[in-house]
Order: sequence, then structure tokens, then C-alpha cells
Amino acid sequence: MNIEKLKDLEAEFFDTYPNGFDDEKLVKLMKKFSPEKLETFAKESFAKENFSDPHFIVEAYFKTIQKSFMVSLFDKLKLRDIFKELTSYEKDMFSIELYELLHGNKKNGFEGLVEFLAEFRMAKWTLVTLVPYCMNRQREYFVKPTTTKDIIKYLEIPDLIYKPRPSYEFYKAYSKVLNSTKSKVDKQLSYDNAAFTGFLRMSILICNEQ
Repeated sequence: MNIEKLKDLEAEFFDTYPNGFDDEKLVKLMKKFSPEKLETFAKESFAKENFSDPHFIVEAYFKTIQKSFMVSLFDKLKLRDIFKELTSYEKDMFSIELYELLHGNKKNGFEGLVEFLAEFRMAKWTLVTLVPYCMNRQREYFVKPTTTKDIIKYLEIPDLIYKPRPSYEFYKAYSKVLNSTKSKVDKQLSYDNAAFTGFLRMSILICNEQ
């Protein structure tokens, strides 16, 4: 990783937004982001006891996706149409995979959810990683393709190759890199993992424009 470039991003961010995420220029954006509300909804919806009702879990998953402005409208509409047609068996299978991802064997759940969504050509990073992130915003990462590719390229991160189809191996390696990166910048930039990658993305855009 190019630490010098990372420190440049940090400096550019604070030059543009002196008060960090509390800067007046970012307040409106952060209100729209509202991660606290998504966290509350997700933790209530995906408590272990709720997985006895697969229909509820499927509805809650879609509502979480729908509430987030980080997922494209196109994906929301397509997912809505797909979920309307799910059979009871398919809802059971989806619920099982999501339970594993959130409360059981994370690797198996991640890969199982990818396989499930792939059947409908919807195995996308945003759809796989949003709910885990909402459940634990300081530990899990929301993976957005453009942001991820920009971070890897700009910071010159070796041996980390992004691919459109989600994989647990990449997620684990990318998370390790981001955790290391967080430790090298001001703490107020990493209070929330999506905000942290957002800081990197915004700063990269600023630097590229110069």
C-alpha cells in the first residue's frame, strides 16, 4: 500500500472539509445516509428468533435494501420483482443462507447467498454486503464496485484483484486491508466503515481532479 498517497488523501479531505463529517458541506449528505436508522432496523429485523419466519426475513431484507441510498434504483426494482415470485422453498433457502452469514458460518453463508442470488443474475457486491454492514458498521464493510476499484488502484494495493462476482476470499482480504488503512488515519474518519470508504472515494476524486 502507498502510505504517502493515503496521507495525501487524508490531508485533501480535511482541506476540503475542515470539520470532517461534521462539516456543513457534508451534513446534508450524512443525514441522507442515516446509517443509525438502518442499523436499528437491521438489528431488530434479523435477530436470531426472527429466522423462524422466512417470509418475514425476505421482506426485511428487501426493506433494508430499499431504505439504503447506496444501492442503485435499478437493482432495487429488479430485486423487488424477483422476490415477488419466490416460492416458499426459495424463501426458506434464502433465509438459511442469510442466517449463516449473520449468525452462523460466515463463509458458508456468504457463498450460499451469492449462489442463491446468482440464480437470478443478481449476485452483486452491494446486495451481499449491505445487511452485514448494517448489523455491524464498525466491523463489516459495504462493498461498492466503483469505490473498491478506485481504492485498490489509487493506494496501489498489491495482490488484491477485484472481480464483479462476490467472493468471501476477496471480502476477507479487502477487509483486512481496510482495517489496516483505518489505523493509519485520523480516528474521526473511521467511526463507520461505509463513511471510511466514502472518505477514501471522495478524496480520490478530489486528488484526481487536481
